[in-house]
Amino acid sequence: MSSPPDPTTLPDARGHFGTYGGMFVPETLMAALEELTHEYERAKADPAFRAELDALLRDYVGRPTPLTFAERWTEALGGAKIYLKREDLLHTGAHKINNAMGQILLAKRLGKSRIIAETGAGQHGVATATVCARFGFDCTIYMGEVDMARQALNVARMRFLGAEVKAVTAGQRTLKEAVNEAMRDWVTNVRGTHYILGSALGSHPFPMMVRDFHRVIGEEARSQILEKEGRLPDYLVACVGGGSNAIGLFHPFLADGSVKMLGVEAGGHGIKRGEHAARFQGGKLGVLQGTKTWLLADADGQIELTHSVSAGLDYAAVGPEHAHLKEVGRADYTYATDAEALEAFQQVSQLEGIIPALETAHGLAGVRKLAPELGADGLIICNCSGRGDKDVAQAAKAIFGEEVFG
Repeated sequence: MSSPPDPTTLPDARGHFGTYGGMFVPETLMAALEELTHEYERAKADPAFRAELDALLRDYVGRPTPLTFAERWTEALGGAKIYLKREDLLHTGAHKINNAMGQILLAKRLGKSRIIAETGAGQHGVATATVCARFGFDCTIYMGEVDMARQALNVARMRFLGAEVKAVTAGQRTLKEAVNEAMRDWVTNVRGTHYILGSALGSHPFPMMVRDFHRVIGEEARSQILEKEGRLPDYLVACVGGGSNAIGLFHPFLADGSVKMLGVEAGGHGIKRGEHAARFQGGKLGVLQGTKTWLLADADGQIELTHSVSAGLDYAAVGPEHAHLKEVGRADYTYATDAEALEAFQQVSQLEGIIPALETAHGLAGVRKLAPELGADGLIICNCSGRGDKDVAQAAKAIFGEEVFG
């Protein structure tokens, strides 16, 4: 029996992470995807592309981000030492701009004039609108009507930046439907349009490309923890929707067998049909929006309803690389309920003076359980993938029962 492929070398030439990934798209998009794959490979080999991206990440985006010791939270939990990788301090307030900046430079190389994107929590939409404003691209963002209501601040930010935000009223009116509409737009306008997909999802080359643009998170964290502690962490922890922030943190550590990895999905109201978005809890193998992966579907293959207090985790499928890492046992995946995420949100806000995004709060909820189990000799890095400004109204209503706007 042959050994499984080394996860640090994946995907293969056709975008497969073992069983997962691939290219499951309409024929009309195949030429565009092949062109994008070819240009990305050329860009990776071009020192000028890397130099331009590095300069923008440093001087415009705000990299490197700090690795912050959560001293009071560590003390309160009474266990492992906890560090937070501060992607919340980036321009636009989340990790999403790492990928948006890389892809806008690819769009320039491809000679495209128009950008489209989908967004759930709005952070990818804001990041995309930001880079489009910076480089003078026409920008259209698709967003579910439900998400527009709960992320009104980010809708306003996108519009300030010059983007057209199109409300999606089909289906559940959340992220899955926004992706559907963006895909329809791309099929119709593929010649002059580039789709900046926002997570490590979709058809090849997007899962690979988005991962690579976010690898900077883990690369920085690796060197920073060695400088601060003189050793690698015992655990990496991150929330997982599509999985871009998590794979960006995890990937540079995959060859380090001593470092364990924990992804935290959205448990919603609990693991009951239609009440959560934890794909590894009762999900199944299937194909959704360009990729083969774990997803939530019924016995007939119909995509099930999902729920999460965090719009960015409210999605029926998980990135194919995460599915592979789980299958080969390189990463573990758990879930946090809405209530657990809100408890972590409050605790970190009050003990560390850091108000996290509700997506991030799911990863923090995982840390709350893990840290006491590891004991005082343990060492954890948790990705603080975004800040919670966008979630103030929703969190205040959930925690205090108060309407803070309107």
